[in-house]
Amino acid sequence: MTTATGTDNLHKIVILNPKGGCGKTTLATNIASYYAQQGPPPTLMDCDSQGYSMRWLDQRDRSLPDIHGIPAYEHTVKLADSVRLDGWLDSETVIFDLPGSVSYDMIHSLTYDANSIIIPVMPSAIDVYSASRFIAELLLVTQLDRRYQQLAVVANRTREATRSYRMLMRFLTSLKIPLIAILRDSQNYVHAASKGMGIYEMPAYRVAKDIEQMSRIVAW
Repeated sequence: MTTATGTDNLHKIVILNPKGGCGKTTLATNIASYYAQQGPPPTLMDCDSQGYSMRWLDQRDRSLPDIHGIPAYEHTVKLADSVRLDGWLDSETVIFDLPGSVSYDMIHSLTYDANSIIIPVMPSAIDVYSASRFIAELLLVTQLDRRYQQLAVVANRTREATRSYRMLMRFLTSLKIPLIAILRDSQNYVHAASKGMGIYEMPAYRVAKDIEQMSRIVAW
């Protein structure tokens, strides 16, 4: 693995939620594809032993902008010992795709110097309950100062005009944490993922609504 020199200049984005299936990899890969288009190539750190982000990269066509990938799950012991894994020499952005089952020691070691921490939340009672407990514990463990707005929430796979959507919105608006985007339940993400692409790399007429919300995330 190549590590960057002068890593203090890296923009570190951590995507986490202990609940599986909430869309962490979807966020990580789409954010990575955005920064790839802007250049220089970002580094995508796959910390999940399932290797979803790395499989996404394997599907990526070589004609698309470069994204460096590191299977960070192979370095789990080092991560637990607070040894940081940094990006490639030419990267300015590193995106960490964390697994669902991750210790608070590891969360602390990866978030203490993160510039941006994003928590995706799904519209179900179980997900809302899990997220509420996790956010409270995260703030306690990491001692994040919410005034610096390093932490944000993304509502994922939502369908408007449903009871679960209204429940999720009530929960998220009750937090003193910014809700930066509401991603709809769209097959565009599925089609993009199967080709190792992000929605920014799909035909604009097809993904306009999705890009509108994803752009709010990268702007934040």
